[in-house]
Amino acid sequence: MRFARKAAGIVALGVGVLATDALATSLQISPVLIEMPAHANAVGMTLTNPGDEPVYGQVRVYRWDQSVLDDTLEPTQEIVASPPLVKVPPHGEQLIRLIRPVREPVSVERSFRVLIDEIPQPGTVASDSITIRLRYSVPVFVQPPALAGAPVLSWQLKRAGEGWLLCATNSGERHGQVGEVTVVTDRGEQALNQGLLGYVLPGHERHWKVPLADASIRGPLRLRAKINGQSEEATVQVLPSE
Repeated sequence: MRFARKAAGIVALGVGVLATDALATSLQISPVLIEMPAHANAVGMTLTNPGDEPVYGQVRVYRWDQSVLDDTLEPTQEIVASPPLVKVPPHGEQLIRLIRPVREPVSVERSFRVLIDEIPQPGTVASDSITIRLRYSVPVFVQPPALAGAPVLSWQLKRAGEGWLLCATNSGERHGQVGEVTVVTDRGEQALNQGLLGYVLPGHERHWKVPLADASIRGPLRLRAKINGQSEEATVQVLPSE
C-alpha cells in the first residue's frame, strides 16, 4: 500500500482540520511520535476530541519502508492496535494501546505507521454533500537495546529536469526526522521548506524536490536543518548534471 493516498485528507503527526460542508473539529493525538523499547509489551497513545460531537475512527498499524522518492506501507501483525475501532466522546479521550504480541529480538530499529481514519457514525445515511474525512499518520519506532544515539546523514543536491533534488542518505542506526531546511549558496541563504520535510529511515536514501530556481549552483554548499528536533549543519555536495 502506498503511504500517500488522496482519498482522504492525510495529517502527518496528527495535526489538522477536517473540511466538510461545515467546519468541524479534528482529533488531537498524543504523543505525535512514538519510540518503543524492544522489551516493552505495549505503549499507549491518546485521542482527544475537543468538539461537541463524537468522532468515530478506525486504527490500523503498518510496517513502514521507503524508496528514494516514496514511503510504502504494508500490513503487519508485529504491532496491533487495541481497540481497532473507536468512538471518542465530545470533549473526551480514548486510549489506544499499541501491542507487540510476540516480542521478537530487535537488532535494528524497526519503523511503523499508525493510521487513524475518521469514519462515519454508524447508521449515517449517505447524502449528496461532500465530506472529507481526515487520516492521521503517527510514526512508531521499535528500538533495539543498544541503539546508537543519532542518525548519520550525508547530503547531495542534483539536477532533476528543470529542478533540483535534495538527497539524504542515512548510514546510521536511527531514523532522521528532517525539517526547516536552509541552504547557503554564494548568493545567500534560501529556505527550502518550513516545518517537516520528511524522514530518512536507517540504511535508506531519500530524495525531495526542492524549490531552487538557480540552475548554475556550484558546490559544496552548507545546509542547516532540524534533525530529530535538534539544529544541525552539514555540507552538501552538488552533483554535475547527467
